[in-house]
Amino acid sequence: MAHIDYFFSTLSPYAYLAGTRMEEVAAKHGATITYKPLDVVALFGRTGGTPPKERHPSRMELRAQELTRQSKKLGMPLNLQPAFWPTNGAPSSYAIIAAQNAGGGDLGKLTHGFLRAVWAEEKDISQDDIVRATLEDAGFDPALADSGLLAGAETYAANLEEAVSRGVFGAPFYITDTDERFWGQDRIADLDLYLSGKL
Repeated sequence: MAHIDYFFSTLSPYAYLAGTRMEEVAAKHGATITYKPLDVVALFGRTGGTPPKERHPSRMELRAQELTRQSKKLGMPLNLQPAFWPTNGAPSSYAIIAAQNAGGGDLGKLTHGFLRAVWAEEKDISQDDIVRATLEDAGFDPALADSGLLAGAETYAANLEEAVSRGVFGAPFYITDTDERFWGQDRIADLDLYLSGKL
C-alpha cells in the first residue's frame, strides 16, 4: 500500500489552495497519509529560503499575482491580506497532531478547515475557540485542544527536523514511501500520475 508523508504549514496559502485534492488522490490509490504540520518560516531558515516579509518586492508581486490566478483557476476564495496572518500556527498544528493520534474524524477536513479559516474566513487560528470549532466541524472531540499539548509540541518540533533531513524546503510538500518528492499544490496531479505508475 502506498503512503504519503504530508509536510505543511497551517499558515501556507499554497497548502490552502491544495484543498483536499491530495486526500482525493490518496483515496483513489488506497494510499495512507501521515500529516506533518511544521513551522515553515523556521524551515525556510534551515533550507535556504526567505520568509515572505524579507523577500524582494518583485517576488512578492509575482506571489500575489500567482495566488490570485491559482485561486481563480481552482474556484477558491482567497484574501491576499488576511486579517490574521501571520499568526501563531502552533495551536492549530498541535490540534492536528492530537487529532491524528486520537483518530475518529476527517484529518483532511480538519487541515483544510484551519487553512480556509486563515485565507478565506478572516479567523485567527491561534485562538482556542476557533481551534475547538474546527476540530468539532471535522468530527473530532474539541477537548483535543486541551490534551496532548506537550506531545504536540514535541511532534511539531520533530516534524521540522524530519523535514530538513528528508529534503523538504517548502509547503505543501508530499513524499511517497518510495522517497519521490512533490513540492507545491500544483504538483498534486503529478503525484496522482506517479501513484498510477505513469511517471
